[in-house]
Amino acid sequence: MKRFKNILYVSEEGVDQASALARAVTLAENNQAELTVIAVVPRIPGSKGTADGVPDSTGLQATLESEQRQRLESLIDPHGQRINIARKVFTGKAFLEIIRAVLRHGYDLVIKPAENPDFLARLFGSDDMHLLRKCPAPVWLMKSQEKSNYSSILAAVDFDPLMAGGEELALNEQIIGLSASLALSDFAVLHLAHAWEAFAEGKMSVWGGDPAAAATYVENERLQHESGLYQLGEWLRNRIGSEAYDYLAPRFHLRKGQARKVITALAGEVQADLVVMGTVARTGIPGLLIGNTAEAILEQVQCSVLALKPAGFVSPVKLVE
Repeated sequence: MKRFKNILYVSEEGVDQASALARAVTLAENNQAELTVIAVVPRIPGSKGTADGVPDSTGLQATLESEQRQRLESLIDPHGQRINIARKVFTGKAFLEIIRAVLRHGYDLVIKPAENPDFLARLFGSDDMHLLRKCPAPVWLMKSQEKSNYSSILAAVDFDPLMAGGEELALNEQIIGLSASLALSDFAVLHLAHAWEAFAEGKMSVWGGDPAAAATYVENERLQHESGLYQLGEWLRNRIGSEAYDYLAPRFHLRKGQARKVITALAGEVQADLVVMGTVARTGIPGLLIGNTAEAILEQVQCSVLALKPAGFVSPVKLVE
């Protein structure tokens, strides 16, 4: 299934990105999509040249950009016979220039090797987190030494059974549909996961009362969440057809607990190569993986992540500021 038409790959200097670019090239081939590879170099503050021949900031900036173009050429060269790859070098703050490129050229997927800062246990760095929060296009952050084919893909969905539908449902369907497409192309196991909580359970315990009533309440909550998860499974069956669905045989995981703990633990349990999740929801949609919950998961997982935004998301980054 062709899902992408215009893919942006962001070069990340200082990490091994050969496997990440190879996967981006293959994805572009399979989708018959345009592929652009970019690098962003920092802007050197203005300064005057010195008497001993040290170049001024303009000369240093030009040298820095030229060297980066040469690095891009070397990176792209092994794939030059497969597809036509555009390449560009931007100057400025990395995440801002990446998002502006998306806004300017309508890229429908951003692929980037994770920064993997040495001083943090988490996989993703500052620019990565800015992209996950603010980029309007899906962002696929890949580990160094990325697999050419995934074995296990975890799709994390969340919803309030009493408020299912609309934007929330559309995002969950986007997560599951894309995860299934990738799992089918990679012959990977697909895991559909949902974390749920019975929010009044604690109050009922504090207030006392009928233990049987409390147990019934919790079980009813579980059943509602279970129904919502399996409804998404049926949507997927209808979307891809029974034959493909039966071949895919997605595995359902309904776990009680906080999403930040459940999804992180489950990703390790199923040895996920990729977690597909939503990172931002618009005001008024409770229950989605947003804000601190999403970031807590992202700071703990040690696999690649594909993060999606709801339809209508507007980036706070502007083309001109």
